[in-house]
Amino acid sequence: MFTGIVQGKAVIESVQSDQDLARLAVRFPAGKIEDVRTGASVALDGACLTVTGVQENLAFFDVMKVTLDITTLGQRRDGDQVNFERAMKASDEVGGHLLSGHVAAMGEITEIQTLGHGRLLRISAPAEVQPYVFAKGYIGVDGASLTIVDVTEDGFTISLIPETLALTTLGEATEGRPVNIEIDSQTRAVVDTVERVLAQRTA
Repeated sequence: MFTGIVQGKAVIESVQSDQDLARLAVRFPAGKIEDVRTGASVALDGACLTVTGVQENLAFFDVMKVTLDITTLGQRRDGDQVNFERAMKASDEVGGHLLSGHVAAMGEITEIQTLGHGRLLRISAPAEVQPYVFAKGYIGVDGASLTIVDVTEDGFTISLIPETLALTTLGEATEGRPVNIEIDSQTRAVVDTVERVLAQRTA
């Protein structure tokens, strides 16, 4: 599990494709993975991955084709930056909202507005995501726990404070950039339950 509070930006040093998977070598800021061991979980741009090896500040990950297909990791190249968060400990403060690292779909930043020192991002989302999008609800975007400002015809808007802009790759985002979207698990459970009950009553 993750809190959605991004811990920083890491750099993809190499991407090696091998049939139905890609092997990523990712360099983290000094001191951020010094106690990480093989088998640990780390979220990159919101996608939960398993560490397959560690060399000083480098960590290695094997990413299966299904993950490459449904997340932006399939588009990453050498030198790209990614948001990272290590799996939470039982004693950690949950400053955002709980995320599983299971990306639901990719969206796209369609508009960026500057609001003082912050920004408002408009994001389009696939049809399968939209039933779970509510104003003031939670959503994960590239691993960052965010509150939805408004629902739009094709997605939603989110606002970013200066701290989020500085700490995450969303600060350098441009219009047209794809992003990973994770739906809040509680929201999904409630919506799915209500839809199932209504379907049973009208059957």
